[in-house]
Amino acid sequence: MIDAHHDLGVFILVLANAVMDPALRVRLHQALNTRFTDLCANPPSATPDDEAVFTALREIGWEGVESVRSRALGDFEIQFNRLRSLRPPRNAGALIEDLRRDFNPDGFHFAKPFLRKEIFWEGELLGHDAALLYNKFPFLPLHGLLVPEPVQGHAQYLTATWHHYVWSLCAQLGGSLPGVGFGYNAYGANASVNHLHFQMFVREQGLPISAALWRHNGGDTEYPGECLRFDDPDQAWVAIHERHVAKQTYNLIYLPGRLYCLPRRFQGSHECAAWSEGYAFYEMAGGLTVFDPIRFEQLGAGDLQRELTRLRNGGSDQV
Repeated sequence: MIDAHHDLGVFILVLANAVMDPALRVRLHQALNTRFTDLCANPPSATPDDEAVFTALREIGWEGVESVRSRALGDFEIQFNRLRSLRPPRNAGALIEDLRRDFNPDGFHFAKPFLRKEIFWEGELLGHDAALLYNKFPFLPLHGLLVPEPVQGHAQYLTATWHHYVWSLCAQLGGSLPGVGFGYNAYGANASVNHLHFQMFVREQGLPISAALWRHNGGDTEYPGECLRFDDPDQAWVAIHERHVAKQTYNLIYLPGRLYCLPRRFQGSHECAAWSEGYAFYEMAGGLTVFDPIRFEQLGAGDLQRELTRLRNGGSDQV
């Protein structure tokens, strides 16, 4: 891919995925170095977002971007991912107090022509057109963006149709892709783009929220954030619809035959801890991404636990 495109966006995408996988980084080292040198000498026209990210990379030097590191954090996990700090925040950095907003064809969305190069696969999938894009700033293994009917311009507002669609898709994929899952950030729950999408991932070890110790999985320990588990898609939809009626935002994690629904406060409705970049589905599921290596070493399980507790509806505003 990187050999075929003299393009800032493609370079950023390939580098971001290479730093997730040390073996891939070694294999792509020469290609990345050659393309980076070419792009610095002869930068092509690009979107303002890609230009801003590449400018930062030129200051750092692409080899100065450390590979992603992770470690257990008690019953949770933490990840140091410096390159992700360069991503455009889009809606994820905004104060949002509504669960639904109309799709804006003039804003950023996944059907933009310049994103064609970032599509991994497209076609008919379970009776609907769909596109699977590479995640340009991944934080999970095999991290992609599933966009159903991309040219139709569906807003990031879940309907029963798309809930059952992803539930069925996840169940089917689970037979051949152990560890597959889909994350969903509702509008106001750190969804960065108001264009219907689900974040696909495949990881050998389950997310912290799926551990047996938590009460929602039959254990004795109460999860610090509000968490509802469902093993039936219809019952899950009833709970999601109740969130819609209550105008309450949420994050979802789809696993084969299972869904975790995490109701929470709207993004920007309270002051986050200084080390927090916001809470999307991964953070709500017990993971934490930081951009500072010192914080990566110093933060403890109690820090994440307190933030998850504060994100409960009616939680404390005190940091």
